Amino acid sequence: MLTDVAARNAKPKDKPYKITDSGGLYLLVKTTGKYWRMNYRFAGKQKTLAIGVYPAISLVDARTKRDDARKLMAEDVDPAIVKAINKQTKQYAAENTFKAIALEWHAKTSSTWAESTAHNIKRYLEKDIFPWLGNRVIKDIAAPELLAVLRKIESRGAHEKAQRCREYAGRVFRYAIATGRAERDPSGDLRGALTPVKVKHHASITDPNAIGALLRSIKGYSGSYITKCALQLAPLVFVRPGELRHAEWQEIDFDKREWRIPDHKMKMKEPHIIPLSPQAIEILQSIQPLTGEGKYVFPGIRSAARPMSENTINAALRRMGYEKDEMTGHGFRSMASTLLHEHGWPHEAIERQLAHAERNKVVAAYNYAEHLTKRREMMNWWADHLDSLAAGAKVVNFPKV
Repeated sequence: MLTDVAARNAKPKDKPYKITDSGGLYLLVKTTGKYWRMNYRFAGKQKTLAIGVYPAISLVDARTKRDDARKLMAEDVDPAIVKAINKQTKQYAAENTFKAIALEWHAKTSSTWAESTAHNIKRYLEKDIFPWLGNRVIKDIAAPELLAVLRKIESRGAHEKAQRCREYAGRVFRYAIATGRAERDPSGDLRGALTPVKVKHHASITDPNAIGALLRSIKGYSGSYITKCALQLAPLVFVRPGELRHAEWQEIDFDKREWRIPDHKMKMKEPHIIPLSPQAIEILQSIQPLTGEGKYVFPGIRSAARPMSENTINAALRRMGYEKDEMTGHGFRSMASTLLHEHGWPHEAIERQLAHAERNKVVAAYNYAEHLTKRREMMNWWADHLDSLAAGAKVVNFPKV
């Protein structure tokens, strides 16, 4: 019988050779390694079963696998077929884990999302769900198991994140159902099982006097000049923070006084036009000598090849003394919406300029230039109005016709 010492000391030769053990087991020694094999007869045919590679599979383990194979043969079961079935089962499990299907779903659908949304969803999955459910076969995951994972998130006080993770997990389960790899979505069973989250709106300043003070603070900002220009442009164009920091010079048309954002950057996946007021043009022209040779209008601090960090604007507002429950980068949108409505500008023009969702998606695809003439007039008026507030002027509200 073969010994472990003999197996360990066996050296390859010009041709492969065998060192036999017992019960059909032998070690096949080749230049590429040492391999456990078992010869056996089943249904009148001579067959060979691959057992594993030495030393990953020890002599003791190889003998155990040999004995298991012989037990199957005693029950008229071919061990090679059992091995093939087990291999297929493992492969199926690997291809149908929650993680595998979630990444497949993300890859197929993320092109329809904003870049920041795609990044955040993947980060939530990787940090809060994959460590516990990633390797589980998705069809085997039940509601209590998903709830336990979400409760871990809640235990950190991250109630909103727990709700979001339930939503994202539900999308993955529904994708698995659609592709024939799961039968139901257990996330639906968890409605009401998590701590409710009060809907929070982005903090914003809408009082005219407070807006004037904010604009004066921005004008006096002593940090990075690039950040200052972004802060100055934000209230004039009131785009989403991600759209602002991803602004590219090729999108700016100084002759037409327009900033045209392509559809893949927009939340609603429609191209968007921002008429640029003289004040906005002035800010862009002032920063062009500094960043105009690069891709981004507002590049990152560490690399001009990347846009400004998503936290830059909010961090600058905190530095200026505005807390997160007072003002955020997103708050410039509600600031503009509130005051423009108060001053009587048409709701349709305001909503179109905010790039909010259209009810009729077919019409929306052709409406990115809708109300553009009125929007140009509105954006110029808005810039002048902000100048008046920054100067501390008393503004009388005359409704627009």
